[in-house]
Amino acid sequence: MTRTQTQTQFPQTPQSAQPAAKRTARYLNNTEAAEFLRLSPRTLEKQRVIGGGPRFRKFGRRVMYAIDDLEAWANARSFEMTCDPEYVALRAAGR
Repeated sequence: MTRTQTQTQFPQTPQSAQPAAKRTARYLNNTEAAEFLRLSPRTLEKQRVIGGGPRFRKFGRRVMYAIDDLEAWANARSFEMTCDPEYVALRAAGR
């Protein structure tokens, strides 16, 4: 068999055809989520208690964060300047 015949018999699976779970983790633990957001793990722990942090999930004792939730939380805190009314309201609420 020639090389081209082997390739046609056993085609390579492209990266995009692999399940998303194998390409990247869907959920991150507290330490990984903190690293993803460049925050302290303690900050996320505090925000789970007092509120204002990203949405989280509990699997038994484990606390996990979906990457989509982390990105949505970060995007909700996107401002153009400190006098932006939304920024002022967020700061007044203490978050």
